[in-house]
Amino acid sequence: MMIDRNDLERLKRLLAPGGQRIAVVAHTNPDGDAIGSALAWRRLLAGMGHEVCCAVPNRYPAFLGWMTDIGHLRIFREDTDGEVARFIAEADLIFCLDFNQIERLEGMSAAIAANTRARRVLIDHHLNPPAIYDLQFSVPAASSTSFLVYGLIVALAGEKAVDYATAESLYVGMMTDTGNFSFSNLTPELYRAVAVLAERGIDIPAIHNNVYNSFSEGRIRLLGYALNRKMEIMHPYGAAYISLTERDLRRFRFQIGDSEGFVNFPLAIREVSMSAMFLETKNFIRVSLRSRGDVDVNVFARRYFDGGGHRNAAGGKSFLPMPETVERFRAAVEEFFGERSGAE
Repeated sequence: MMIDRNDLERLKRLLAPGGQRIAVVAHTNPDGDAIGSALAWRRLLAGMGHEVCCAVPNRYPAFLGWMTDIGHLRIFREDTDGEVARFIAEADLIFCLDFNQIERLEGMSAAIAANTRARRVLIDHHLNPPAIYDLQFSVPAASSTSFLVYGLIVALAGEKAVDYATAESLYVGMMTDTGNFSFSNLTPELYRAVAVLAERGIDIPAIHNNVYNSFSEGRIRLLGYALNRKMEIMHPYGAAYISLTERDLRRFRFQIGDSEGFVNFPLAIREVSMSAMFLETKNFIRVSLRSRGDVDVNVFARRYFDGGGHRNAAGGKSFLPMPETVERFRAAVEEFFGERSGAE
């Protein structure tokens, strides 16, 4: 993984003054990569003598609650006394991890906007970052933000800075954002990094079990319902979609994180090359998109759902009711795949 030497020197200069107030923030509905990278980066900065507040907009999935450093993660929505907002508004540096659009922070974005003097640093692997950062480490080719953070930690402080808790956090991020090391960008450098993490004594089978085998009964029943009753396949285009309403979620006592990974299951069908999931929330419908091969869901998300992401993993939002959202998706699929057929 290439890290620009000049950018690294700029980062060193930013971190040189000791005792700074530094905010480390990650995106709404934080996943394993967001939490793993943020906790690992917080640990490095705290070890340098800085005062660090590590925060996410809303609560993380229950299956990540076992992590060694999870107690250092602040939940913005649950901060009733406004301490997190004040810290961010008064911070000297703000690190944005695993996202590049400030809107992904929802309510927490106002606290960042209120701070007009802090330097903002991006550490992320998503496409097309806006030009709002004083310094950015944006590497779309990186398989996860945790892998990028690993590279920065080693470049700044050497492998010795990767202790047990850091290795655990980084492994969770790398594992979850690569689908347990089954997606793209699985480079030799990634596996060399994983070897270093393993050398720190982390229990890899236990981590896998904690993340993938500790779901609620409601999640498993919801998954069965989603695949059996709610999955639709548009056979001429190799596209599938699942739509889950708030009523569906209440029926199975939905908890945050229960729908994690549902969008991937239709891709196990031989003929399906693109999968979508529509999850109804109070204010909008969350759109998740996955694909395989050369089907670019980043382009699809940007064009039809005001979103984005990677070639094979992207997302967006819809402010239409569920039936209209589904119809919009179906029409978009016909147009999108029709254009692909015409270009071939």
